[in-house]
Amino acid sequence: MNNTHTFADRALSFYCDLEMDINVPPEIKVINPYQKKETKHFLESFLKKFFDDINQRILVLGINPGRFGSGQTGVPFTDFEDLRNVCGIDNTVEHKKELSSSFINMFISESGGAVEFYKKFYLSSVCPVGFTYQGKNLNFYENKEVYNVVESLIIKSVNSQINFGCSRDVAIIIGSGKNYSLFKEMNQEYSFFSQLIPIEHPRYVMQYQRKLLKQYILKYFRAFNKARSLAMN
Repeated sequence: MNNTHTFADRALSFYCDLEMDINVPPEIKVINPYQKKETKHFLESFLKKFFDDINQRILVLGINPGRFGSGQTGVPFTDFEDLRNVCGIDNTVEHKKELSSSFINMFISESGGAVEFYKKFYLSSVCPVGFTYQGKNLNFYENKEVYNVVESLIIKSVNSQINFGCSRDVAIIIGSGKNYSLFKEMNQEYSFFSQLIPIEHPRYVMQYQRKLLKQYILKYFRAFNKARSLAMN
């Protein structure tokens, strides 16, 4: 890792150079938001505001970008409203509210706010590009052909994100089902991290467990605090 470049510099370079030549079936569309000039602007503003240093973070990996969150803003788990109100990144874009963004940014706000949260954690995805099928989000593992194509990209991507300046002691995996089980297998083979902490995906919480919202926020607190303690040892 070259310490003459900040975490933000390395992250921005990674996203701007992200490969687009992904040979998926024609009925499946690839979401690579970082090809858009406006999205790059929002991403750069976000990275420079919160990651313009060489400090180490804990990597938090979701599944892949969705069409209403980072698929639009370039910022993981963040729609335009939360980009404005929680991250303080000015924009006048009006877009559909994204459930995962609502939960994650509620948690971030209750954790002391974006500045404190991003000093310790970096939100990202196992697969750096997203997919849609018939206009709806498609997780990379839901289609065997897609998974076979992106597996090597995922391995390269995770190593690159570690090199932004992330701890190898521990990572948090958002999506405690298939996302965690697949990444656990990869981690056993490639030894990205010493330990993994799985946690339920916020979309699952917001769609099916909203009555238990406070309990899931507390569960997130426990998982993130555990990760911090492991990264300090």
